[in-house]
Amino acid sequence: MNKKNQPIKTELSNLLSDSLHKTLDGSFPPVELEPFFEVPREEKFGDLTTSIVLKLSKEKKQPPRPLAEALAKHLENGLEQFSLRDRISKITVEGPGFINFYFSNQEIVSVILKVKDEGADFGRPRLSSKKKILLEFVSANPTGPLTVAHGRQAALGDSLARILKCCGHSVTKEYYNNDEGVQIETLGQSTDLRLREILNKEMIEVPENFYKGAYLVDTARKLIEREGENSLKNMSEKKRLVLCRDFAKEDILEGIKKDLADFDVHFDNYYSQAALVRSGEVKATLEELKKKNVLYENEGALWFRSTDFGDDKDRVLIKSDKTYTYFTPDIAYHQDKFKRGFDELIDILGPDHHGYIARLKASQVALGRRADQIHVLIAQLVTLFEGARQVRMSTRAGEFVTLRQILDEVGKDAGRFFFVMRKFDAHLDFDLELAKSQTPENPVFYIQYAHARVESIKHQAKEKNIKISWNNAGCLSKLANPMEIRVLRMLSQFEESILGAAKTLEPYRLVPYLMDLAGSFHRFYAENRVISDDLPLTQARMMLAIAVQTVIKSGLELLGVSAPLKM
Repeated sequence: MNKKNQPIKTELSNLLSDSLHKTLDGSFPPVELEPFFEVPREEKFGDLTTSIVLKLSKEKKQPPRPLAEALAKHLENGLEQFSLRDRISKITVEGPGFINFYFSNQEIVSVILKVKDEGADFGRPRLSSKKKILLEFVSANPTGPLTVAHGRQAALGDSLARILKCCGHSVTKEYYNNDEGVQIETLGQSTDLRLREILNKEMIEVPENFYKGAYLVDTARKLIEREGENSLKNMSEKKRLVLCRDFAKEDILEGIKKDLADFDVHFDNYYSQAALVRSGEVKATLEELKKKNVLYENEGALWFRSTDFGDDKDRVLIKSDKTYTYFTPDIAYHQDKFKRGFDELIDILGPDHHGYIARLKASQVALGRRADQIHVLIAQLVTLFEGARQVRMSTRAGEFVTLRQILDEVGKDAGRFFFVMRKFDAHLDFDLELAKSQTPENPVFYIQYAHARVESIKHQAKEKNIKISWNNAGCLSKLANPMEIRVLRMLSQFEESILGAAKTLEPYRLVPYLMDLAGSFHRFYAENRVISDDLPLTQARMMLAIAVQTVIKSGLELLGVSAPLKM
């Protein structure tokens, strides 16, 4: 590859490494410094900045500002050697020691040709270190349909998987099916109660600890249709309870899979807890922990000495009645994840699992893993609104707002986008009215409309028989007004946005980027004619618009949102 076609961060990394070596009289070994560059928060501070001097000044015990100024001189002198003279217009030192790099107009407009050449691959980070990651999310017990909270976890998890895959990581999406235990037995009893109500045409008071949702009436009717009334009436109670339990958990899981598929969330694997226990892995894991001398008995129960590994208290694994706690199969499950060859595990859990993080990490550290190989992300709750009015999320009858209701109300695109509009640890207010509206105030509509607007421009150009000559890149020098430069700068930041989302495990990072890109393009379009009598300018602005459309589509796809051609 010609050096002038190298990614500018790569060349700046080489220049920075060489300049640091010279500034520090050879005491700085040449290393890859690309990760130390980032996009400044304000445009006035350039296109890329690095704060590496602040880090080095502490190590060298030198004031950062003089060190940064000395480094900036070597950087300026090295522009020619690293073929950056035409790509960097100036280098400045700001504040205590930030070094800012300003791209030349030639470099800024060149992003259009990169988008054209790379297409859907534009912005895809080229990471040298790629990992095999198991991403577990949703994992709702098969005791009822997915709720709004599960919907948020589904949108966040699937978007995160897309982003990590975009960065080159191997990602397996897994759903942990907790298909045994007390809650599943209660499900069977609850279904049997609904079954007897239908068969005997009577009302039975539902015990407090039973599942009360009307969805079990539908499940019971399906079972009657499959087995027949007479067969069920003549069946022993014990056999009927087992049948109700097994049928209900499978029927509900199928409903969950259907809702997820309609939400464009597809898992690579559904992992059964019952199968895990039957396999003997739980017992084997307990034996391994015993060999490591991290278990002890107290008051008839078996305890894990998790405080030795950073937890705030020790945890019971086998209760005095000799049954497992909820935590025990989870230890074996995560041990199995590592045994399957994954480098890192990511779990997305609900807000009631904050206290679970330390004990889960402790269990795997005790088994020989590193704590930093496990990432537990807590997706906070969702509050639904219709305008200013809060929507009631549940009732005493056991009903609740489901993911299916959100899909029916606002559709897949708005549902997914609104669910990722806040960080994992931030509470989400979801406005159903706003999500359905076709106004600029609706962020997903606003971004999709920018994509559709470009398609309309392309249609107008076709009607006027205007054809783009991509080989004639000289016209791009016409793109010089502040609005055009703003859009171009936004395009060049796409890769940084993806990298930021991947590094922080926050799909949300793409939301403000796409809103800014769409907003910059809408403002440019409002004040500039794309198609005019100036053919070179028309060509340049058409190229700009098409690049915007390409990047918006790629960004929306990473969030699982479609990019319609018409609105």
